[in-house]
Amino acid sequence: MQDKKELRRYFSELRKAAKSPDKDRLICERVLSLDEVVSTDTVLLFASFGSEPDTWELAEKLIATGKTVAFPKCGKLGVMTFHCVNDISALRADTSGKYGICEPDSALPCPYITDRTVCIVPGLAFTERGGRLGYGGGFYDRFLTKYPNICTIAIAYEAAITDSLPLSETDVMINQIVTEERTVLCNE
Repeated sequence: MQDKKELRRYFSELRKAAKSPDKDRLICERVLSLDEVVSTDTVLLFASFGSEPDTWELAEKLIATGKTVAFPKCGKLGVMTFHCVNDISALRADTSGKYGICEPDSALPCPYITDRTVCIVPGLAFTERGGRLGYGGGFYDRFLTKYPNICTIAIAYEAAITDSLPLSETDVMINQIVTEERTVLCNE
């Protein structure tokens, strides 16, 4: 098995080649139709950047249906908090970070997280069993360890699904993966 750095580079290139507005729309439609998303009050959503599947349309549609939508703010000590937004214009590019990812103001309220909360998770690659190759910061793994009962849904292009990934004890498995082609129920 290749090391994680090589795999990140490989899957990043695959994702760039797979990027498509049509695929993004299909992923958005699939996510919005999931029972867990329909029945939740709160969705924790990442602000897509680069070649990630687009989350902006998804955010707007969730907000329009009355869902509480919260985006992550990454702190310097590896702690990630989520903050509620009523409009995606409340997000600003973080110029202090190396990626310039849009984040909410930390003064915005944090959502009330329950067992019905859904967390949409980013990543570079996934296995059908729920393994995830993230970006290497561990932010989502640390956050999800605190909330083991919330529903985790990864969104990815079909090209990001692989047979195996090098996983460690601290890697949190996800519940579902939504691609432009299907929804994968992991760990079942």
